[in-house]
Amino acid sequence: LEQPKVVHGGIMFWVALAGLVVNVLAFWVLQGGNRDNLNLRAATMHVLGDLLGSVAAVAAAVVILFTGWFPIDPLLSILVALIIFRSAWYVVRDSGHILLEGTPAGIDSRALAADLMANISALVDVHHVHVWSITEHRPMVTLHARVADQRAPEQVAADIKRRLHDAFGVAHTTVETEFESCADDDHGASTGKVTV
Repeated sequence: LEQPKVVHGGIMFWVALAGLVVNVLAFWVLQGGNRDNLNLRAATMHVLGDLLGSVAAVAAAVVILFTGWFPIDPLLSILVALIIFRSAWYVVRDSGHILLEGTPAGIDSRALAADLMANISALVDVHHVHVWSITEHRPMVTLHARVADQRAPEQVAADIKRRLHDAFGVAHTTVETEFESCADDDHGASTGKVTV
């Protein structure tokens, strides 16, 4: 910015215009994909950054050709970099959440436990519920379920897995069934109380 270099506006314009055409085509192709896929969103953000860079370069070339004001090139580059940084932050945040096995968006472990209690009559208690992400579209659940004595634990576990799949989209669940008390709790599970 303090010592702007001489830029050949004509060459810059045609090169930037060619880049803009390629980036528009790439962006158009990526728009047809799954918008919920984190990898596709990251690729789209990358192409969008290149597209914005091409737009900025075309605009800078036009300004340089008509006014000879060279600082426009680095100024627009800074603006594009800030826009890219903002978009990239969301991709990094979402991928970090998955890598750290955070709870998937839209799944509340307390609501999940309450839903199981409301929909599966054989349950006396649901506790030690843990929900995390293996990938963006693969949530995992582990839980303890205290069941009434008259029900086969295998059937209750199957009912729980079916309910979690149908109501919450959870494809993999590990269920530990109990009858009297929780092996992980010195005082046992509280009858009729949902704890998470």
